[in-house]
Amino acid sequence: MLRSHDPALAVARAAIAGVRLLVVPIDPVGDCGLDPTDDMPSRTPAELIAFLDEAHRIAGELLGEFAEAGLVPPEFSGWELLGGATPDMPLDLRFVAGVHPYGAPAFNEACEARMRELLSAERCVGVGEIGLDYGPYNEVEPDCQLDVFRRQLLMAHELGLPVELHIRDAADDAHATAHAQAAALLAEVGVPPAGCDVHCFTSGPEVLSPFVELGCTVAFGGAATFNKSDDIRDAAAACPLAQIVTETDSPYMAPVPVRGEECEPAMVAFTARCLADVRDEAGVSTPDETYASLWNNARRLFSL
Repeated sequence: MLRSHDPALAVARAAIAGVRLLVVPIDPVGDCGLDPTDDMPSRTPAELIAFLDEAHRIAGELLGEFAEAGLVPPEFSGWELLGGATPDMPLDLRFVAGVHPYGAPAFNEACEARMRELLSAERCVGVGEIGLDYGPYNEVEPDCQLDVFRRQLLMAHELGLPVELHIRDAADDAHATAHAQAAALLAEVGVPPAGCDVHCFTSGPEVLSPFVELGCTVAFGGAATFNKSDDIRDAAAACPLAQIVTETDSPYMAPVPVRGEECEPAMVAFTARCLADVRDEAGVSTPDETYASLWNNARRLFSL
C-alpha cells in the first residue's frame, strides 16, 4: 500500500495540481552510495533511473484511479504536452545529475563515471545540483568545493547541458561570499551555452544582480511566501521576466498556506501564485505574463 509520501503518489498529486514538468536531482555520491561517511546502500545509475521510470508509471495508474473519483488534471488551452508526457500522464518527469557540495570530497574517477552514465540518460536534462555551500551543515573545505564545482561546470560545457546551482552563504555573512565566488567562477569559466539555473534563491536583489547579468535563470521556492521574506520577494520582482522560474525544493520549505507540512511538488502552485502577485503589485508583469514565463523559461532552460 502506498504511503502518504510515496514518490509515485507525490507525482500523481502534482499532476492533479496542474504541474506539467518535474525535475528532480540525482547525486552520484549520495544516491549511488559512494559517500564513505554515509550508510546509504549502493545503487547503480540504471537502478536509480528505473526507480524514476517506475514512479512515473505508477503515478499514471494512480491518475486513472483518481479519475474514477472525479479528480482529473486540469487542461491548459494552447499548452502542448512535453515529450515525456501523455494525455493519461500529462506530467513530464526529468532529472539533473551532479555532486552536491556536501559530497565534493568523494568526487573521484568512479564517481565521475557514474555521473556521466546518469547524464547520458534520456530523462536527464542537466548537471546539478552543483555549487558552493558554506552553511552550518557542511564541513567541506571551500577549496575542495570550488574545485569540484569547476570540474562539473566544465563537464556541462563539454556535454552541452545546463547547470543547476546550489549556493548557500555562511550564516550572517554580509558579503554573501558563496554567491560572490559562484558568480566569479561562472564569469571565469563561462555560463554553459545551454543555460544556468540558480536553485532555491533566498537572498535579495543585490545578490541576485550578478547572476541576472550573466544570463542565469533564477528559481524561487516556498521561502518567497514566508512573512519575513520581503528581500526574496523584492528579488522576485526585480528578476527579468525571461529569467524567472519556480520550484518546491521538496521536502523542504513548504509555502504558505501549508508551511510546516512536508513540501511536495503539488505545492508549487502556491509559490507560483505568490510570484505572480508580487510582480503584479510591483507593476513589472501581469499574472498571466508571469505564469506563461514560468512555464516557457523552464522549457527553454531544459530544452523541452
